Amino acid sequence: MTDEERMRQIDTLLSHVWMVRTFIKHAEETEEDDDLKDVQRDLYDFMLALGQPLRENDAAAYLKKARKKLRKLRAAKDLFLEVQPEISNHTSFEMSANSLKAAVTQIAVLLE
Repeated sequence: MTDEERMRQIDTLLSHVWMVRTFIKHAEETEEDDDLKDVQRDLYDFMLALGQPLRENDAAAYLKKARKKLRKLRAAKDLFLEVQPEISNHTSFEMSANSLKAAVTQIAVLLE
């Protein structure tokens, strides 16, 4: 797989991360929970950092930045998986946790 293909696959996976981030950002529970606020900010930070290299079609810079920020993305995923059951067992929260876990796992594989 080329670096450009890897970049495009990661960007596709980030659509899942974006939807989870949007769900968390707009959930009523987030207003009362600092951990959820941190998760949504960290997810946004990861995606924001990759925007410029993606727009410039600079796969090398994109992958370098993604690798640099991967630890923070994983930490946000881990925190969400940890606190989600305490916050809500509603299907939307459970599916968001599953989606984020799958996307971050696949992104990590593409970066390693």
